[in-house]
Amino acid sequence: MSVTTDEALNFVVEDEFSGERLDKVLARLMPSVSRARLQTWIEQGAVAVNGITVEKIRAKVAAGDEIEVMEQPSPEELAFKPVAMNLDIVYEDDEILVVNKPAGLVVHPAAGHWDDTLLNGLLARNPELKTLPRAGIVHRLDRDTTGLMVVAKTLESQTDLIRQLQARTVKREYWAIVHGQAPEAGFIEEPIMRDPRSPMRFCVGNGPRAKEAKTHVRCVDVGNVPGVGQTPLTVSWVACRLDTGRTHQIRVHMQWAGLPLVGDPVYKGKMGKLPADCPLTIMKRQALHASRLGLVHPKTKENMQWFVPAPQDLTELMESVGFGPTDEPVTVFEK
Repeated sequence: MSVTTDEALNFVVEDEFSGERLDKVLARLMPSVSRARLQTWIEQGAVAVNGITVEKIRAKVAAGDEIEVMEQPSPEELAFKPVAMNLDIVYEDDEILVVNKPAGLVVHPAAGHWDDTLLNGLLARNPELKTLPRAGIVHRLDRDTTGLMVVAKTLESQTDLIRQLQARTVKREYWAIVHGQAPEAGFIEEPIMRDPRSPMRFCVGNGPRAKEAKTHVRCVDVGNVPGVGQTPLTVSWVACRLDTGRTHQIRVHMQWAGLPLVGDPVYKGKMGKLPADCPLTIMKRQALHASRLGLVHPKTKENMQWFVPAPQDLTELMESVGFGPTDEPVTVFEK
């Protein structure tokens, strides 16, 4: 077998591979590339056998055949490109920046969102971030969750912030509006795993891949809104702090506790249909906002903290219930 690595990878099929399928042979010759990705390359016309393009993954090869492979960028690699967008930067210096993420903005590129994410916007605004893993992003928010995120601008700062997250010293405080009467104070410490019934959901569970998760909860206020037949529905304004950062953690934990988030399209709990005139219908997404962020500056070692008010839709919901003020931080946790 011979290999060159200029513009293409070239292989000569050895006797042991004679009569095998093209995709299987390439999987043996290129173990660092997944077979599914190799099959895609074949179908895209990026593979030639004896100088002839072959687009059938089940095509057979023989000993002595020459295979030429033009490596193709992955969707992930294509996604790592700058796309200009209007970002709300709350704070920035040479080491970090803090952004107020709006609803609807995905953080990392993934299927269906390869070039319209926060990562793409950060690369357009700060091109130097292309040298950092995930463009300096160290934690994430769900697409329709709003609020504060910190982004590192140097590798040293990114490493330091990741260590702070692992040590659970980064203070991440969220506002949530939930169905039901929330307890005055407490915490939920239940492991979270991918829901075996739906790959897009997570749930509390004890499967082999379940991860520890802890959410501190404090009730800020309680109110009532009209329900079906004008029967009052109780809703609570809660503040949550995370010890861990599992996917959908607050949403999953609050549903498990019988307090699903208002407007959550995925973790609805057992809440019935709301009347059209109910104020809760204002929310077309989960009522969740990352209102406060606190950390130790990775360079100066100064304790820093930021607050951003609730966005317009959440503000309208809270004011309609009688919650507020919505533009000031609440003090329900120890510093």
